Amino acid sequence: MDILDYSLIAGAYLLGSLSSAIIVCKLAGLPDPRGTGSGNPGATNVLRLGSKKAAAITLLGDMLKGLLPVLLAVTLQVNPLVLGLVGFAAFVGHLYPVFFQFRGGKGVATLLGALFGFNLWAGLATAATWLFIAKGLKISSLSALVAMALAPIFVWLFMGQQWALILATVAMVVLSFWRHRSNIARLVKGEESLIGKS
Repeated sequence: MDILDYSLIAGAYLLGSLSSAIIVCKLAGLPDPRGTGSGNPGATNVLRLGSKKAAAITLLGDMLKGLLPVLLAVTLQVNPLVLGLVGFAAFVGHLYPVFFQFRGGKGVATLLGALFGFNLWAGLATAATWLFIAKGLKISSLSALVAMALAPIFVWLFMGQQWALILATVAMVVLSFWRHRSNIARLVKGEESLIGKS
């Protein structure tokens, strides 16, 4: 790798570190999402604070953090390994943001944005899975977990044996599952809240 590759990876991490939820809530006069609701700085928790508009902006912002650096890397025609690392760096920035005491979200939207950058169809398939399950079961975490579990398969189906991108996606999924461990425990107990509910 050269200086451009390292710069892209570092830039992706810094962009990922801009917490959309915290910034949007501050601008909208809403409480810090890290201290209310689920305590997670993500779109679902912003929705719990009572603002659909703020939640939608948060979701878009988190997706763009994954999408934009990957698209820039694609435009610069970096190799697949660097492309995968750029997407992963943006995702890690969201989970562990340097600008917010390393207290970030769970990474679903940022992972989805990176997927759209890797391949449009892989991104659409993952998003469709997420939306289909969320519409039917109304459980945000479950829809996210199922969609993410299928994401590496979608990358393989639509991109073939691009192992660097498949492994980058797997790494993001594993980390996000770890961040969802409390949600998984509640799902097992049947105690997970519905979308829009506390």
